[in-house]
Amino acid sequence: MRLKKYTDYALRVLLYTAISERKVSIKEIADTFYISKEHIRKVVHQLSIKGYIKTIQGRNGGILLMKDQSEINIGEVVRLMENDFYMLECFDGDHNQCVITEVCTLRSVVGKALKAFFEVLDQYSLKDLIENKEELGMLLGIKEE
Repeated sequence: MRLKKYTDYALRVLLYTAISERKVSIKEIADTFYISKEHIRKVVHQLSIKGYIKTIQGRNGGILLMKDQSEINIGEVVRLMENDFYMLECFDGDHNQCVITEVCTLRSVVGKALKAFFEVLDQYSLKDLIENKEELGMLLGIKEE
Protein backbone atom coordinates (compact mmCIF):
# COMPACT_ATOMS: atom_id res chain seq x y z
CA MET A 1 0.00 0.00 0.00
CA ARG A 2 1.16 3.50 -0.71
CA LEU A 3 -0.27 6.74 0.60
CA LYS A 4 -0.75 9.60 -1.81
CA LYS A 5 1.68 12.51 -1.86
CA TYR A 6 -1.24 14.67 -0.74
CA THR A 7 -1.41 12.72 2.53
CA ASP A 8 2.36 12.83 2.93
CA TYR A 9 2.31 16.61 2.45
CA ALA A 10 -0.52 17.01 4.97
CA LEU A 11 1.47 15.14 7.58
CA ARG A 12 4.55 17.26 6.80
CA VAL A 13 2.54 20.48 7.17
CA LEU A 14 1.26 19.33 10.55
CA LEU A 15 4.71 18.20 11.69
CA TYR A 16 6.39 21.42 10.60
CA THR A 17 3.72 23.57 12.22
CA ALA A 18 3.87 21.60 15.47
CA ILE A 19 7.66 21.69 15.64
CA SER A 20 7.77 25.43 14.92
CA GLU A 21 5.28 26.37 17.63
CA ARG A 22 4.79 29.67 15.82
CA LYS A 23 3.02 31.05 12.81
CA VAL A 24 4.57 29.57 9.65
CA SER A 25 4.05 30.37 5.98
CA ILE A 26 3.17 28.19 3.03
CA LYS A 27 6.35 29.40 1.35
CA GLU A 28 8.45 28.37 4.34
CA ILE A 29 7.03 24.84 4.33
CA ALA A 30 7.25 24.53 0.54
CA ASP A 31 10.87 25.71 0.51
CA THR A 32 11.88 23.43 3.37
CA PHE A 33 10.47 20.28 1.75
CA TYR A 34 11.09 21.29 -1.89
CA ILE A 35 7.38 21.04 -2.69
CA SER A 36 5.43 23.48 -4.85
CA LYS A 37 3.58 26.22 -2.99
CA GLU A 38 0.40 25.29 -4.87
CA HIS A 39 0.50 21.74 -3.53
CA ILE A 40 1.04 22.99 0.02
CA ARG A 41 -1.70 25.60 -0.41
CA LYS A 42 -4.22 22.89 -1.37
CA VAL A 43 -3.23 20.73 1.59
CA VAL A 44 -3.39 23.70 3.96
CA HIS A 45 -6.85 24.56 2.67
CA GLN A 46 -8.10 21.02 3.37
CA LEU A 47 -6.51 20.90 6.83
CA SER A 48 -8.05 24.29 7.59
CA ILE A 49 -11.54 23.19 6.54
CA LYS A 50 -11.27 20.18 8.83
CA GLY A 51 -10.16 22.32 11.79
CA TYR A 52 -6.60 21.08 12.19
CA ILE A 53 -4.96 24.38 11.37
CA LYS A 54 -5.90 28.03 11.34
CA THR A 55 -4.91 30.23 8.43
CA ILE A 56 -4.33 33.92 8.91
CA GLN A 57 -4.54 36.04 5.77
CA GLY A 58 -2.56 39.13 4.94
CA ARG A 59 0.98 40.39 5.04
CA ASN A 60 1.68 39.00 8.50
CA GLY A 61 -0.43 35.92 7.91
CA GLY A 62 0.48 32.30 8.27
CA ILE A 63 -0.55 28.94 9.60
CA LEU A 64 -1.05 27.81 13.21
CA LEU A 65 -2.25 24.55 14.71
CA MET A 66 -5.85 24.90 15.76
CA LYS A 67 -5.93 21.76 17.91
CA ASP A 68 -3.58 20.60 20.60
CA GLN A 69 -0.89 18.28 19.21
CA SER A 70 -2.16 15.44 21.38
CA GLU A 71 -5.65 15.79 19.85
CA ILE A 72 -4.50 15.32 16.25
CA ASN A 73 -4.75 11.60 15.56
CA ILE A 74 -2.57 10.32 12.72
CA GLY A 75 -5.02 7.63 11.59
CA GLU A 76 -7.77 10.22 11.40
CA VAL A 77 -5.62 12.55 9.29
CA VAL A 78 -4.71 9.73 6.89
CA ARG A 79 -8.37 8.73 6.50
CA LEU A 80 -9.27 12.36 5.81
CA MET A 81 -6.62 12.92 3.16
CA GLU A 82 -7.04 9.63 1.28
CA ASN A 83 -10.20 9.37 -0.79
CA ASP A 84 -10.48 5.58 -0.87
CA PHE A 85 -8.97 2.42 0.50
CA TYR A 86 -10.12 0.02 -2.19
CA MET A 87 -7.12 -2.25 -1.92
CA LEU A 88 -8.69 -4.75 -4.29
CA GLU A 89 -11.45 -4.52 -6.86
CA CYS A 90 -13.76 -6.47 -4.57
CA PHE A 91 -13.59 -3.71 -1.93
CA ASP A 92 -15.58 -1.48 -4.28
CA GLY A 93 -19.06 -2.98 -4.28
CA ASP A 94 -20.31 -0.67 -7.05
CA HIS A 95 -17.59 -1.61 -9.55
CA ASN A 96 -16.60 -5.13 -8.57
CA GLN A 97 -16.35 -7.40 -11.60
CA CYS A 98 -14.25 -10.14 -9.99
CA VAL A 99 -15.87 -13.52 -10.61
CA ILE A 100 -14.42 -15.23 -7.53
CA THR A 101 -15.52 -12.65 -4.95
CA GLU A 102 -18.15 -14.93 -3.37
CA VAL A 103 -15.64 -17.62 -2.38
CA CYS A 104 -12.31 -15.75 -2.32
CA THR A 105 -10.62 -15.27 1.06
CA LEU A 106 -8.11 -12.70 -0.24
CA ARG A 107 -10.58 -9.91 0.46
CA SER A 108 -10.77 -10.95 4.10
CA VAL A 109 -6.98 -11.20 4.45
CA VAL A 110 -6.36 -7.78 2.89
CA GLY A 111 -9.22 -6.31 4.91
CA LYS A 112 -7.59 -7.54 8.14
CA ALA A 113 -4.26 -6.05 7.03
CA LEU A 114 -5.89 -2.69 6.35
CA LYS A 115 -7.62 -2.80 9.73
CA ALA A 116 -4.27 -3.53 11.43
CA PHE A 117 -2.66 -0.64 9.54
CA PHE A 118 -5.19 1.80 10.95
CA GLU A 119 -5.09 0.27 14.41
CA VAL A 120 -1.41 1.20 14.54
CA LEU A 121 -1.88 4.70 13.12
CA ASP A 122 -4.77 5.34 15.50
CA GLN A 123 -2.42 4.82 18.46
CA TYR A 124 -0.39 7.92 17.58
CA SER A 125 -0.98 11.63 17.83
CA LEU A 126 0.98 14.46 16.29
CA LYS A 127 2.58 14.99 19.70
CA ASP A 128 3.97 11.43 19.57
CA LEU A 129 5.59 12.13 16.20
CA ILE A 130 7.55 15.11 17.47
CA GLU A 131 9.01 13.64 20.64
CA ASN A 132 12.44 14.29 19.09
CA LYS A 133 11.44 17.87 18.38
CA GLU A 134 14.91 19.38 18.79
CA GLU A 135 16.47 16.98 16.30
CA LEU A 136 13.64 17.46 13.81
CA GLY A 137 13.83 21.23 14.21
CA MET A 138 17.54 21.20 13.55
CA LEU A 139 17.15 19.13 10.37
CA LEU A 140 14.33 21.38 9.18
CA GLY A 141 16.27 24.55 9.97
CA ILE A 142 13.67 25.74 12.48
CA LYS A 143 15.17 28.19 14.92
CA GLU A 144 13.93 28.61 18.47
CA GLU A 145 12.42 32.04 19.03
